[in-house]
Amino acid sequence: MIIELLGPPGAGKGTQAKTLAERLHLPHISTGDMLRQNVSQGTDLGKQAKAFMEKGALVPDELLTAMLANRLDQADLKNGFILDGYPRTIPQAEILDKLLNDRRRSIDIVVYLDASEPVVIQRLCGRLVCSKCGLNFHKTNMPPKKDGICDVCGASLYTRADDKEETIRKRLDVYLKETSGLISFYEKKKKLHRVSADDSSETVLETIIRLAKNAYDTSKV
Repeated sequence: MIIELLGPPGAGKGTQAKTLAERLHLPHISTGDMLRQNVSQGTDLGKQAKAFMEKGALVPDELLTAMLANRLDQADLKNGFILDGYPRTIPQAEILDKLLNDRRRSIDIVVYLDASEPVVIQRLCGRLVCSKCGLNFHKTNMPPKKDGICDVCGASLYTRADDKEETIRKRLDVYLKETSGLISFYEKKKKLHRVSADDSSETVLETIIRLAKNAYDTSKV
């Protein structure tokens, strides 16, 4: 089963992807994690990507594609995976389709986590990030046991510079403009399912699992 998660910042893609991976016993592929892993391991692709990152430039699609192609050939993905953070544009979606087609595979379901602007702002404005291990907390929804301190490693927590309300609104506008065509792309393929991300994370999770299993069962008929 191959599940792709889409949604604006604050919709909970990362959280849902990790929980889905645990529940369905499937690997979770995050392009951000994949990129950081290549850089930290000093792979040839990672070195090329690092050169762009150090300049503050976006990593080209060609490099991300090469990293993703390598990842798709690894044995742990034989039963499927959860994809989070890619694609964000129609050209990337077409690249992904080609990579999968070349391997005689295809996406079973694309889930769009549809979060309203007030909910996104509430979630992101309250987000706290560990300065050492990167674990996320929330001032209201998931506060740390000790104010300002990470439960896991004891390092200090901070608010990201881009988690300010004005910045969040701009990020939402950019995301919606970028992905409006992508949503239509998957709707035409009859693979897109919208799920309200304003609901509790447990409700969202169960909805995704039900949709994914239905889509997978239907594809095997």
